[in-house]
Amino acid sequence: MSQGFLKTSIGKKFVMGATGLFLITFLVVHCFINCLIFFNDGGLTFNIGADFMAHNWLIRAGELVLFAGLIIHVFQALILTLENKKARPIGYLKVDGAANSSWYSRSMGLLGTLLLMFLIIHLIHFWVKSRFTGLPGHDANGNENLYAVMQETFKMLWVVILYTLAMISLAYHLLHGFQSAFQTLGLNNKLYTPIIKKVGIYFSIFIPFIFALMPILMYLGIIK
Repeated sequence: MSQGFLKTSIGKKFVMGATGLFLITFLVVHCFINCLIFFNDGGLTFNIGADFMAHNWLIRAGELVLFAGLIIHVFQALILTLENKKARPIGYLKVDGAANSSWYSRSMGLLGTLLLMFLIIHLIHFWVKSRFTGLPGHDANGNENLYAVMQETFKMLWVVILYTLAMISLAYHLLHGFQSAFQTLGLNNKLYTPIIKKVGIYFSIFIPFIFALMPILMYLGIIK
């Protein structure tokens, strides 16, 4: 793939689609590990999964790829947004955007910005503590107790509300981004597109719902 192609609008959209699919894959893995809290065993099972993620060299290397992919995704989104505005500096007198697209597909920039702000807060809450500042002791199995950090964090109502709103934003972001990523990469035809669209809808609802359910149940004391 030449650098000239990557500098074109199509090339930039291709990079957006590829990094988007990579981030979607990360969401699945992250959701699976976090779902271990549903064992409701005081975090013992979750801490096993978190310990594996923290000390496995392949996962740690994957973190670097993840951050690189995230930065590229955000950077390309910003460039495409600016280029679209530059290409049409004077807006139409009347634009009926709803006639051709959904509001969330027209608001990907806003939704992405909200998610980026949330991600920074999320990293401060968990990733920075687990990687740099240290965790509050160990659990009964001797694993670092990241679960205790979750309990402490989700005692605060404003945090739970923030996470819930962020997951709503993620759901709408995925509703457009999931199918768009496949389409941008050319993985669409009459046979596959309806399937991808349907899977994308289920994925966009299920994954954010599970993520939002975790802080809510912890705040309510259902998961202890």
